[in-house]
Amino acid sequence: MTEATIKIDLRRHCWESLRAAGAARFPGVKGRIPNFVGAEAAARALAELPEWQEVRVLKCNPDSPQRPVRAAALRAGKTLYVPAPRLAGEFPFVELDPADLPPEKLWHASSIKGAFELGRPVRADQVRPLDLIVTGCVGVTPEGARLGKGGGYSDLEYGMLRELGLVSEDIPIWTTVHSSQVLNNGAVPMTDHDISLDVVVTPERVIRCMRPFKRPAGVLWDHLDDAKIESIPVLAARKSAREG
Repeated sequence: MTEATIKIDLRRHCWESLRAAGAARFPGVKGRIPNFVGAEAAARALAELPEWQEVRVLKCNPDSPQRPVRAAALRAGKTLYVPAPRLAGEFPFVELDPADLPPEKLWHASSIKGAFELGRPVRADQVRPLDLIVTGCVGVTPEGARLGKGGGYSDLEYGMLRELGLVSEDIPIWTTVHSSQVLNNGAVPMTDHDISLDVVVTPERVIRCMRPFKRPAGVLWDHLDDAKIESIPVLAARKSAREG
């Protein structure tokens, strides 16, 4: 069985496990970073971690289960960067500075629609150096392996920002998931372009990962085909600059 086939089967397993646990939420789980019952409790537990207090600038994925984390960041006065879905457009990130937002707008700003209405679109090189990345997952392991939904965008965001000197190899990468999304160690095959996790938070517990995986030093261009690069303007521009 190939690595790709293993990951496809694992995604199906995680989505079905969420449904079986009665924990799947709108808008459904298949093909998504799945929203889950208890996402708010997991976000509260994440925001109680001592390291959270030191974070000033973070990036968080735009998916529904991490909306409570985005809201917690804004309410705590942290600058938040949200990537555009599929890194579309010349400005692939939105910057949200809570100092520029009315307090009554913070919850709306934590939604995908609200972020793009109220935030400031920025290029990748305009992102401030990050203290933390929060990423969405379909599945995780206690050792820190991450299973995404298959697009590879979280890995690409990390690679781009690493090349720009805005994240380090050891930047903390956290996630929130339902307990049914936690798989056995060794279940998720990790490749050279995959990012690994430091902390997994479920509604019931905090898992501090061993993370025996090396993170990519940048974008692994030989892992991308031309169609993928051309579909992401910021990557196409960086490729042209590299080759020019």
